Amino acid sequence: MRPLYALAFVFPATIALAQEPPSVVTTMAAHYENWQDELEAVGSVRAARGADLAAEVPGVVADIQFDSGADVAAGTVLMRLRPNDDAAKLAGLQAAADLAAANLTRDEKQFRAQAVSQATLDADESKLRQARADVAQQQALMEEKVVRAPFAGRLGLRQVDVGQYLNAGTTVVTLQALDPLYVDFYVPQQALSDVKIGAAAQVTVDTFPGRLFSAQVSAISPKLDQASRMAQVRATLANPDHVLLPGMFANVVMSKGAQHRYITLPQSALVYNPYGSTVYVADGGHPQTVHTALVKAGPTRGDQVAVLAGLKEGDVVVTSGQIKLHQGSTIVVNNNLLPADDPAPHPAEE
Repeated sequence: MRPLYALAFVFPATIALAQEPPSVVTTMAAHYENWQDELEAVGSVRAARGADLAAEVPGVVADIQFDSGADVAAGTVLMRLRPNDDAAKLAGLQAAADLAAANLTRDEKQFRAQAVSQATLDADESKLRQARADVAQQQALMEEKVVRAPFAGRLGLRQVDVGQYLNAGTTVVTLQALDPLYVDFYVPQQALSDVKIGAAAQVTVDTFPGRLFSAQVSAISPKLDQASRMAQVRATLANPDHVLLPGMFANVVMSKGAQHRYITLPQSALVYNPYGSTVYVADGGHPQTVHTALVKAGPTRGDQVAVLAGLKEGDVVVTSGQIKLHQGSTIVVNNNLLPADDPAPHPAEE
């Protein structure tokens, strides 16, 4: 049997062998960053001026003078309907107007010679005005058979062909003015105090990931939607290179309120528990150990979280590898592969 004094030398060695090995972790020094509260919304891009162009009267397509997708100036003739006998009718009405004018001139001379009455002169003037009105009416009817671009913009796809009969109002082509554009989006009523006319906004679209388009709030609806209690807001967006198109979905981000200065950590640094949030703070000894600190978590942005209380600037905090840690655990720091810490991360492209 081994003497008792010999066991005293065995137990310390056995306890040392039973101790858990150090855990490999990553760390980061807690530091202050400026935070700007933001209002995010999803909107839709629309043209400042856009229309589906159509003839105002029925008829047969006689001539098409545009190409699909072309940029056109205001007033450009796009399509004409078959005129039929419109020119002959106009000539007949113009002849009647000329005759009425000649009769009026003749009767005015006779009136000065007291050969006709004032009533005759008044009737001549009435006939002349009626004849000229008939001419103007026929000219307007002929003009309605011509489709022109009401403003400068880009045409869509042609919807009709030469020889096709069109009813009044049938869409010939769409026309969209692409610069500037509007971005319409909704904000909850609680956020209306943060939205002002002239406020700056940043717009992104999935078509161009990572590219920011600057916009400015130009209008706020005076009425809230009764179902959602949200207000519609419109921002004006410059689009000089015409890369954005009406109908696109857009993500809108607006700054609100004053800037804040928070101690900032990666979200992976916090351990969330029912009784509160904790972090592991490195003590800096040799070997290094950690202790737990109860913190008050604030707002988040991207991969980051703001810490409102419980830490001070410069505290070295464990950011990954906490799963095996507890109060007093020993650690080995390896910062070759750090956790995500991007305030505005973008999804990875496939």
